[in-house]
Amino acid sequence: MFSILDAFKMGAGITAGLMLYHLYAVAIGYPSAVREARAGYVILAERTSAAAKAAEMERQRNAASQATEEHRKRLAATERAEQSARDTLETEIQSYELQREKNHACAVTAADRQWLLHH
Repeated sequence: MFSILDAFKMGAGITAGLMLYHLYAVAIGYPSAVREARAGYVILAERTSAAAKAAEMERQRNAASQATEEHRKRLAATERAEQSARDTLETEIQSYELQREKNHACAVTAADRQWLLHH
């Protein structure tokens, strides 16, 4: 049957097996610890990624808003400049028309007409 030496052999075998498993686990890492660490890392990485995406979207939205506002300002300035140019042009046209009317107006008096008729 089993003697006391067999029990020692079994104990030594179990101890040796446990030590080999421990050396194996230390050498390549505990699989359960690795799984837990990876699961925690995945959650952390997903959270960090989502936060980075949200920050990037916020940055892009702010940049688009700022660009739109700058464009509106430039458009308003351009419209003011165009209106000023139109007003200036209208003023110049009216001035030239008045000057042309003055230049084309005949300043002939009755005495001048009489002189022309007799000569």
